[in-house]
Amino acid sequence: MTRESEFVSRAGVKLSHALEAFGLDPEGLRCADFGCNIGGFTDCLLKRGAESVTALDTGYGVLDWTLRNDPRVDVRERTNVLHAEPPSTSVDLVVIDVGWTPQRRVLPVALQWLGGSGRIVTLVKPHYELDPERKRTHLIDGRLEDDIAVAVLQEVVDAAPSAGARVLDQVRSPIRGGKSSRKTGVGNAEFLLLLEPLSDR
Repeated sequence: MTRESEFVSRAGVKLSHALEAFGLDPEGLRCADFGCNIGGFTDCLLKRGAESVTALDTGYGVLDWTLRNDPRVDVRERTNVLHAEPPSTSVDLVVIDVGWTPQRRVLPVALQWLGGSGRIVTLVKPHYELDPERKRTHLIDGRLEDDIAVAVLQEVVDAAPSAGARVLDQVRSPIRGGKSSRKTGVGNAEFLLLLEPLSDR
């Protein structure tokens, strides 16, 4: 298991695990990190040889300073990925870790950034995929039971084609999400998906 201290945040552990599981090598790839936050995903990509990473987040001053000063990183803070202008040159890989935003909204945006043979690796947080009624029913102090999380993941997989993407593989995150607001119990189960654009999009 990759140690959390290897990356600037625990998110890097999640992406590293997924890249291994999917057999996906980012070496030499132009990448985008949607919802970069401290930069765990960005750090993981650079440590695995990515050519460049465009790091986007709605926050400001959160990205780790080592990444902020890395010439391979294009920092785009105070930027909502749902409204971000795609680059003039497409990227090869988009990685996604966005809170509060369901996959059905962010995947179509990611596809706009990709070339035809590009890939997406997205972190699915099932508790953010629920509509308000299901949140009231299933979330207790921010906690979602694992069996429900798995069922919600399947809904995301089944809906991916309607967003213009095809799921190629999936893996459970090796570590759970953050704990509830009361900091009790364990965090929610999370999953990572590997996707490609539908050929007829």
